[in-house]
Amino acid sequence: MTSPTGIQIHLRRGAVTAQIAQVGASLRQLSIDGVDIVPPYPADEPTPGASGVVLAPWPNRIRDGIWQDGETTRQLAITEPKFHNASHGLLRFTAYDIVEQSEDAVTLAATIVPQTGYPYLVQTSVRYALTDAGIDVTHTLTNGSADPAPVALGIHPYLTIGDAHPQDLVLKLPAETYFETDARMLPVGESPVSSGTDLREGRRLGDLQLDTGFANLRRDTDGFVRTTLTAPDGRTVTLQQGAGFGYVQVYTSTGYPGQSLVVAVEPMTAPADGFNSGRGVRRVARDESWTLEWGIRFS
Repeated sequence: MTSPTGIQIHLRRGAVTAQIAQVGASLRQLSIDGVDIVPPYPADEPTPGASGVVLAPWPNRIRDGIWQDGETTRQLAITEPKFHNASHGLLRFTAYDIVEQSEDAVTLAATIVPQTGYPYLVQTSVRYALTDAGIDVTHTLTNGSADPAPVALGIHPYLTIGDAHPQDLVLKLPAETYFETDARMLPVGESPVSSGTDLREGRRLGDLQLDTGFANLRRDTDGFVRTTLTAPDGRTVTLQQGAGFGYVQVYTSTGYPGQSLVVAVEPMTAPADGFNSGRGVRRVARDESWTLEWGIRFS
């Protein structure tokens, strides 16, 4: 390993190219016809802001790293000292094994081993496969423990349309409710979307400042929830999240390397502090597998 993000896997299918980083199995870059859809970052830098990283066995934050596992209170390591939370799971900085690779697809795998605050063995894999208009991603989590393992999954891709002015991109998200948060970015309530959080009809990205979780997502007839980012000329990036992904976190950032403004659209099976609320957390039985799908399209 010579890069802070490990081995770099380059995929190509016609005019579609992608780069996957071994550390975090992260979607590091996605371009179509030379237009960046997932913004790249310098090769010699660690992953900025969890860009593209797989978040397992939980996404987002757990308050004080403490959660109730049946009758047992568990204490996870504090990985977000600023807010004293356990953040973004246990594989964010893991160098995955590259299991299978072709010109336009790759499968990576990593095992969550029993550790402080999480006494379960969970095998995970992620397959990235390019399409003619973007990328499809498939995750599988398999419980190797004797007892049912609580698991949730999230992904942290950033989106843009590289040759359009980012402030003028329009973000549209079919969510009916959002999570109110405290000063530590943890949920304290859930409310109907309102002026600052209602993205159902689309809002200009330059007018938004969000680090917000959304729920009650409207699905299309094929079962996918679709969030779109549209340029003034009509070109659109669509992030689609399949069954099991019942939540999404939206985070706008002006601190991404080389970008004046980007937005992370994060599919999640559970919201922030899900290990305490129980929402979206699945108890996977011994030897049972859970498969989840999402993807990105450009049109």
